[in-house]
Amino acid sequence: MALAGVRVIELAGLAPAPFCGMVLADFGASVIRVDRTKVAMALDTQGRGKRSVAIDLKSAAGVSLLRKLCLQSDVILEPYRKGVMEKLGLGPKELLRENPRLIYARLTGYGQSGPLALAAGHDINYLAVSGLLSRLGRSTDKPYAPLNLVADFAVGVSPVLLGSFWHCWKEQSQGKAKSWMPAWLKNMLDSGAPFYDTYETSDGKYMAVGAMEPQFYKELLKGLELDSAELPHQMSFSDWPRIRQIFTERFASKTQATWARIFEGTDACVTPVLSFEEVGSHPHNQQRGSFIKDQNGEESPRPAPVLDRTPAEPCLKADP
Repeated sequence: MALAGVRVIELAGLAPAPFCGMVLADFGASVIRVDRTKVAMALDTQGRGKRSVAIDLKSAAGVSLLRKLCLQSDVILEPYRKGVMEKLGLGPKELLRENPRLIYARLTGYGQSGPLALAAGHDINYLAVSGLLSRLGRSTDKPYAPLNLVADFAVGVSPVLLGSFWHCWKEQSQGKAKSWMPAWLKNMLDSGAPFYDTYETSDGKYMAVGAMEPQFYKELLKGLELDSAELPHQMSFSDWPRIRQIFTERFASKTQATWARIFEGTDACVTPVLSFEEVGSHPHNQQRGSFIKDQNGEESPRPAPVLDRTPAEPCLKADP
């Protein structure tokens, strides 16, 4: 098969990394998934063709074992927030120095730079800040949050698969190290849950909410100035319509800009739904250089994935 003999380390995470690892395994790669210890695993629907090992990365022995595995591998799929691997001494700089043939793929939502780099988020948030969410749904209705097929799978995984195939065939034979960051925002559950939806603000704009995990939901309620003791439990399905109504009324009380300031720097997974006209001027996208302009000032997304050694060089001449 195309990737026979290629060794991949997949650090366990949400949908993009496991799906990417599964596809690489389907094409013949030997994939080892590194799970955390003492963490209950949900039904694994993307473990096809993989082996797994549980490693305690809070211990020196665990970090040493992961380093050894990485130094014997061709690809590492890393889904953590910015700085996690560097704190372990397992960032690209360290591992690529010891294993110059390693492909270090970082699957992050907001990327490794910019004011949102450390922020928590989900598909709906990445779609919101990318401008795509503003175009989903009917023009007479609020933005519609699709299943996570868009951000987690289509946009989050495609650059990694492209890069892995590309460099396993070409750059690997030259022994050159590579790392890239296919941030889902730079490239992007529909469940009826009130904590995964869009809400209209007082100025007719929208905020995207993706606070699925309990710790993020707690931050959401804090920002909305709601007391959890006075609300039904987050997972009380029968009470979701009531919770949604409360959220709807609360978000409608302030402008989008005000809510954006309130939730800035929190882990509430709440982001403004930007239009295509606004997305290029958002501070995060500006700092990351997520958009480029041609000689006539026409703006378009910067090519992805972002390669560290041989980045894309798009033609900036205007169309004839």
